[in-house]
Amino acid sequence: MDRKVPFLKGAFTPLVAPFKRGEVDYDRYAALIEWQIEQVGCSEDNMRSCHWTSARHIAACLAAATSIAALIASRTIRCLRGTFAYLMLTAVVALGAGLATAGAPAPSGHAVMAWHVTIPPSWFDPSTAPPQITPFGMLYAIHDALVRPYPGYKMGPSLAESWEESEDGLYYAFKLRPGLKFHNGDPLTAEDVKFSFERYKGAAASILHDRVVGVEIVDPRVVRFHLKSPWSDFMTFYGTTASAAGIIVPKNYLTQVGDDGFKKHPIGAGPYKFVSQKPGVEIDLEADPGYWRRVPNVKTLVMKSVPEATTRAVMLKTGEADIAYVLDGPDADAIGKTPGMHVVASKHASIFWIEFTEQWDAKSPWHDKRLRQAVNLALDRQRINEAACLGFCPPAGVIVPRVMDFALQVEPPPYDPEKARRLLAEAGYPNGIDAGEFAAIPGFPTVAEAVVNDLNAVGIRVRLRQMERAAFYASWQEKKLRGLFMTAAGNSGNAASRVESFMQSKGDYAYGGYPDIDDLFRQQADERDPKKREALLYQIQQLTIDRVMYAPVMDLRALMGVGPRIAKHTITDVWMSPFPSYEDMEFKE
Repeated sequence: MDRKVPFLKGAFTPLVAPFKRGEVDYDRYAALIEWQIEQVGCSEDNMRSCHWTSARHIAACLAAATSIAALIASRTIRCLRGTFAYLMLTAVVALGAGLATAGAPAPSGHAVMAWHVTIPPSWFDPSTAPPQITPFGMLYAIHDALVRPYPGYKMGPSLAESWEESEDGLYYAFKLRPGLKFHNGDPLTAEDVKFSFERYKGAAASILHDRVVGVEIVDPRVVRFHLKSPWSDFMTFYGTTASAAGIIVPKNYLTQVGDDGFKKHPIGAGPYKFVSQKPGVEIDLEADPGYWRRVPNVKTLVMKSVPEATTRAVMLKTGEADIAYVLDGPDADAIGKTPGMHVVASKHASIFWIEFTEQWDAKSPWHDKRLRQAVNLALDRQRINEAACLGFCPPAGVIVPRVMDFALQVEPPPYDPEKARRLLAEAGYPNGIDAGEFAAIPGFPTVAEAVVNDLNAVGIRVRLRQMERAAFYASWQEKKLRGLFMTAAGNSGNAASRVESFMQSKGDYAYGGYPDIDDLFRQQADERDPKKREALLYQIQQLTIDRVMYAPVMDLRALMGVGPRIAKHTITDVWMSPFPSYEDMEFKE
């Protein structure tokens, strides 16, 4: 023991010193630490003999990475559990977390985000979040989840410091971090986790509540989700933006103020506290210095609703906004040519497509597959990409974004307007067809206008219907949009989460479906072999192509304008999200 005490003292100092200096970087630690452990060759078989060497490597790694956030939840470090090295690390995590918060610079500065949509108060409540990525740009500022994507993690431990799946796949247990509090000072406990899940009624609520048979509170920091049967996608739906079910809200506060009161003044556990709002116009947020992951750099965030694309670009140029979300192609091109400003293309899983709402109605013209094929052939997808997206948005052949797991990689339909006209004539419409109003997801005017022009050019006559975004989504879910309309979805997950919402007949946003697709969806949900699941999901996607269920347009890469005051925008740092990691943003000095 005497021989090891000097090592302990020597190793401990570099672990703590960076926190005393305030040199904490929460983005770099994961890959470095896991690489160090792998160099040691630590495994369950040799952990007793290697844990001292591992501790030395971890000490060196932490000294270099200046971070210990969520260390003990790391995949490769689990082999140290129960060893002296592990015990030392847990002690350092507890000590270092306090030192990091105490030693970090205080937040400063004021940043304005110009949003491409009206921000409805419903987005403050995760329980009703639709299958879209846009609400998460607000939700992850105010709230936090047990598990979520953040820099360095596709699905990282957040409010939960760790989780585990039982060997039989019938339960998932989550352990909360110690000392968590909501913004009003209330402790965040397993009771809030259970409450949040049970009140959840947003996207994927049906499948989650059907497959989760109960939520058990083991103790104030441990909660278990019991499943009806093994389900490979539980963490996909619960721990990513495939749904907002994993976001935790305060039971006591919500019970006191009710749903409407919560939307007026939300209380969360995220990096920023809600301060005030002008409904539909502006939301003011302030950094929470006690946020578990890190103290945010920027003190105040102002979220402004600016639906007009050109106005957002002008605000960026005049300095009224620091980041302008989802610029239209021509505006993005101008911003990219302005000194001191630049445009960042997102890396999220978004895609545009046209819905044929009446294809299952034998009395509708759209029951005829040839008309649906004509729509697909009428679209000049590459030209739309270049006009609206500066060439960043690849034309699509299926409505599952190509960046998702289990996405079928296919070529888009060719642009063939002459064949589109022939198909219309064969279907009994030699002079074209009056297809009525065409609703298009708000916020993307160039895409909408280009699609309308292409359809009209071949004789599919449509009139663009202007809608406010909230009304568009409500009408879509309530099945009030008829004929043809263009929509988009950008939430993450995988091909199965897209099938669940849009393709299978019970999907919240599906206008119809087919028994064989429903059966394949059930099969893949129960299948634990990834290769077999992939084959089933490929088959579903191919069936949607063969039956021309949709007209895919293009994968969206949102064009985000960044102003001259921003030193670190963090827009592409969060897996499959177009929004910044707000707590990591930095201003120029």
